[in-house]
Amino acid sequence: MEYKSDIITVAVVNFKVISGNKESNLSRIKDLSIAAVKRGVDLILFPELCLMGYDYFLRDDIPKEEKLNATETLDGPSVRVLEEVSKKYGIYIVFGMTEKIKEDAKEIYNSAVILGPEGVIGSYQKIHPYGDENKWTTKGEKPFMFDTKWGPISVGICYDSFQFPELMRYYCWKGSRLYLNPTGAAEEVPNEGSRQAFVRCYSPHLEYGVLTNSIYIASSNLTGRDGGCYFGGGSMIIGPKTNAFEEVEVTRYAGNAEDCQVGMFIGTIDLSLAVRHQHVINPYTGQTDYRPEIYKKLFCE
Repeated sequence: MEYKSDIITVAVVNFKVISGNKESNLSRIKDLSIAAVKRGVDLILFPELCLMGYDYFLRDDIPKEEKLNATETLDGPSVRVLEEVSKKYGIYIVFGMTEKIKEDAKEIYNSAVILGPEGVIGSYQKIHPYGDENKWTTKGEKPFMFDTKWGPISVGICYDSFQFPELMRYYCWKGSRLYLNPTGAAEEVPNEGSRQAFVRCYSPHLEYGVLTNSIYIASSNLTGRDGGCYFGGGSMIIGPKTNAFEEVEVTRYAGNAEDCQVGMFIGTIDLSLAVRHQHVINPYTGQTDYRPEIYKKLFCE
């Protein structure tokens, strides 16, 4: 696959939501996006459910009808506000919100909305909701990639990325060199022991994705208290580097899994290093090492 450009500047954000306060959250998403433009960013990624917060939709004391009223379509006012920013400044904005397909729909999706220089590109609905998210959200059915001059950029949300490597591997097979992970990864109780536990869980899952796929991963997480939840931050951009033996290693280009402070982290990355090694022709066999036709047979037995 040929790509028009290899160099992209990406921003990830440790974002502190105000639970249920869409106006405040939207204002900060907008302002951070404009600030990112001033620092040369091509694409900014915000966390899962950052528009209204994560805890809001878990709460049993909030009626389903109220949650539906707080949920927007891709034609909704919040999307339109950020669409104006993406079109005016030529930046890609990816952010998490609940979505309904049409205004009178009764299903709520946990979605990542993708905006670009031409406006609304589309949305990815989380295929694998985690745990009690299933009380309120409908499972998505389709992967989502969007075309750019850097090639197709792919999206998965939190649990999709940490526990289902099939999705990332599919995207790599389709030519993606950059995978976006808007996440709401929680830290159970904010103390020294829990911080170490969060880092041990959060970081290796993403590093595994780099090691086994030779691609870049940008991950944006919520941080701090959101109602009954406490989130760990750790937003970062990681990707491959090649050592003297031409083996894939993981390096951090921006952010840090141990950093829980509110903030934006920016990295300029060279996607030509994302060689997707299983998906290129092996000179000894004339085929790729990745063999989807075999896996299809196994799953269909």
